[in-house]
Amino acid sequence: MKDVLELEERIERSWAELSADPSAPIDAAAVEATIELLDRGSVRVAEPDPGRDGSWRVNAWAKQAVLLYFRVRGLETTEAGPFEYHDKLPLKHGYGSQGVRVVPPATVRFGAHLEPGVVLMPSYVNIGAYVGAGTMVDTWATVGSCAQIGANVHLSGRVGIGGVLEPLQAAPVVIEDGAFIGSRCIVVEGVHVGRGAVLGAGVVLTGNTPVIDPRGPEPAEHRGRVPDGAIVVPGTRPRSFPAGEYGLPCGLVIGDRSEATDDKIRLNDLLRDAGSSMS
Repeated sequence: MKDVLELEERIERSWAELSADPSAPIDAAAVEATIELLDRGSVRVAEPDPGRDGSWRVNAWAKQAVLLYFRVRGLETTEAGPFEYHDKLPLKHGYGSQGVRVVPPATVRFGAHLEPGVVLMPSYVNIGAYVGAGTMVDTWATVGSCAQIGANVHLSGRVGIGGVLEPLQAAPVVIEDGAFIGSRCIVVEGVHVGRGAVLGAGVVLTGNTPVIDPRGPEPAEHRGRVPDGAIVVPGTRPRSFPAGEYGLPCGLVIGDRSEATDDKIRLNDLLRDAGSSMS
């Protein structure tokens, strides 16, 4: 912990000096050490805040280290079998010892952490991301920079999980344990998907997209988050404009996940009743 606090101080000092003078030298050793810790999972860009139930704390200094990493690295050519890359950041390595399955041509940048049991189909995971144990990242899914994905999550084909590096205090996308994100869903702008929640295929959630629960006498509305265990499908909500009335996208809560709906067949049946599916 003492070493981490020292790194935090060095990164913040280097960031401040560079902000005041763009020609100031960067503490490259501190930057490299921080990215190594991010890669091992010893440091995270964001983590659950033990003092506030259900909320997450952003470690802005770790984001600073990621941004500085691009400044201290030069372009290099990397070869992986028949594939060639030319980039500033190295690729992650050592999957066998980490207990991670990676199907070609899945790509993970160094500085992203994968817990044991993660399965990556041909997909992409960016620097600063954290992917929990037993999670499946399916074909052509992307996990953006600094996104925090829990354990036993399923990111279906073509899912897009947004990344965020700036502003520094902005929270990344968080997908809590056990969530299922249906095919071609897009989750961006720091949206927080609760534990065990299910997003039907094609749901698009930004920080300002309403997630509406219409099951009561009055609709309940959430923005920037999906409640634990909620089953959400794509929807629209009418809005009047001078030229007429048009539907704006929203997420519709059609149920709560339970033992009765917890296998794939039952979930798909429930989603299809609402005009959606998981994949």
